[in-house]
Amino acid sequence: MPHLQADPFHRGAFQVVADGTAQSWVNPANPLDLQYEYVQRVCEALGATVLQRPRDERLRLVHLGGGGLTIPRWVEAKRPHTAQVVCEPDADLVDEVRRLIPLPRHTSIRIRVVDGRAGLEEMPPDYFDALVLDAFDGPRVPPSLASVEFLAEVAARQRARAVFVANVADRAPFAWGRRFVAGVRDTFRQVMVSAESPVWKGRRFGNLVVVASNGVLPATELSRLAARAAFPYRAMAGRDVVTWIGDAAPLTDAAPVSPAIPKKGTWFS
Repeated sequence: MPHLQADPFHRGAFQVVADGTAQSWVNPANPLDLQYEYVQRVCEALGATVLQRPRDERLRLVHLGGGGLTIPRWVEAKRPHTAQVVCEPDADLVDEVRRLIPLPRHTSIRIRVVDGRAGLEEMPPDYFDALVLDAFDGPRVPPSLASVEFLAEVAARQRARAVFVANVADRAPFAWGRRFVAGVRDTFRQVMVSAESPVWKGRRFGNLVVVASNGVLPATELSRLAARAAFPYRAMAGRDVVTWIGDAAPLTDAAPVSPAIPKKGTWFS
């Protein structure tokens, strides 16, 4: 089961560890400190899109998957009082987070102990400006959060210009990842996918960060930020994404589960 573990090298910081694998990292004293590369890519996508909107525009973000609340804490630090809803089904992990690294008293982050798909389906239409999918059921992305049926629920609840950001995982030749992105491409007009070069080249299992919207995505800016990272990501957009998907069919609720995360160690970039 996922649990918090103190980081011995960073005083006050914690990792969320599941089956011996560190899945996320949070420094509650400095929410802008992002150690994991995939989290940096997710936050760059939010920072270059919805968080650029005028300060007097009230935003709502939904997070499916909570972990140590790294991304919600970062959003609150960047844009205080942003309404955020986190759906995290692991009640024990939520209790541990609240006990060991509690949120500030006047936070605008609300945690719901509920499965991401069920939590999403309870939300009304025209509800969110951004949805972040970063959820793993043990070593895998839950099938219920990767299908075209799930993406239809996302589309039904997004506001105009909403942004969908997903952290998923796969290994070349990306049989599962291309099917997931095929569903995203059928749902949104603009899609970007980024990963570290060793992942693209099939040298290891790793993160794929998917960014999508029916509005305008700042593809050039996000590609530049990804390329300048300490461990550079290569991003693709537009026709390159369509070519990469090829003839892959979108996932459905009856489709195979995603590939499993390797058993031991920290593989997340």
